[in-house]
Amino acid sequence: MILVTGGTGLVGSHLLFHLTKNGENVTASYRTKDAIDKVNTVFGYYTNEPEILLEKIIWVQADITEIGSLPPLFEGIKYVYHCAALISFDPNDYPALVKTNTEGTANIVNLCLEHNIKKLCYVSSIAAIGPSSKGKKAEEDNEWSTKHASVYALTKHDAELEVWRGSQEGLAVVIVNPGVVLGPGFWHTGSGTFFKYAAKGKKSFIPGGTGFVTVEDVVNAMVSLMESTIGRERFILVNENLTFEELFQKIASKLNVVPPTKKIPFWVLECFWRVDWLRNKLLGKRRKLTKNMTKGFYKRELYSNDKLKNAIDFKFGDLDATIAFCCAKFKA
Repeated sequence: MILVTGGTGLVGSHLLFHLTKNGENVTASYRTKDAIDKVNTVFGYYTNEPEILLEKIIWVQADITEIGSLPPLFEGIKYVYHCAALISFDPNDYPALVKTNTEGTANIVNLCLEHNIKKLCYVSSIAAIGPSSKGKKAEEDNEWSTKHASVYALTKHDAELEVWRGSQEGLAVVIVNPGVVLGPGFWHTGSGTFFKYAAKGKKSFIPGGTGFVTVEDVVNAMVSLMESTIGRERFILVNENLTFEELFQKIASKLNVVPPTKKIPFWVLECFWRVDWLRNKLLGKRRKLTKNMTKGFYKRELYSNDKLKNAIDFKFGDLDATIAFCCAKFKA
């Protein structure tokens, strides 16, 4: 039996589809029943009968921050995919990020140890990878730096430390560090907002760039690593390193809209994050752009995927094909 935490998110829902399609017995956590409807939508992108696969999942309502709700998740479980996380770059959300990403992961690790779980796969992020140096791609062993790190990155890094602590106590673990994950179904959050933005025919794009990966490749890599004998390792999952301009050009071409052509000047970003900070202090508005986010746009981060390809002979899929698929589902 396999447990998937965060099964109602982008990665979790696609992982559940892969596992159920291949006949695995799966338990998944959820927080609200409305979230399960999103999973049904995602399944519907790939099959005409999503309900059949959805019925194979044992759903358990649980919150990884509430230790008392978690034991029922682990009944009969041998393998765990820990996908649950809170994503936010607003400094005001730091306590909640610590509670979910770091302390929640510690709870999962402790229960894995208690229930003699055979292997844990933790979904981290490239945000927890040390920055790349000029002319060289970042690798898994890059030195970690808190300089300009977002609150999200800080808590994902600390969550990884909890996983490594579990490995020292005898738990078999593997960590994946995906780039920005592209996949259909969550158009109002995360990478889904790129498709919304491009569809509106916006004229401006943010500077900089980062690593992008398809949700299919994230799922395939996770499953392959769990089925392998590899342990106590982490792997960067990135199909391609793109600038945001290049990404919007790819999306716009598939949505049949004009791509943004004006790079937002750095001085505008510097002004905006200060105004945004003031709006937060005076009006209590959520932060849209922080100082650390702005500094991050000054540099295009590059990531290497060589370690994964060499470890399990992994072949990444076609990023353009996934973007086209996402655009078709977005338009539908």
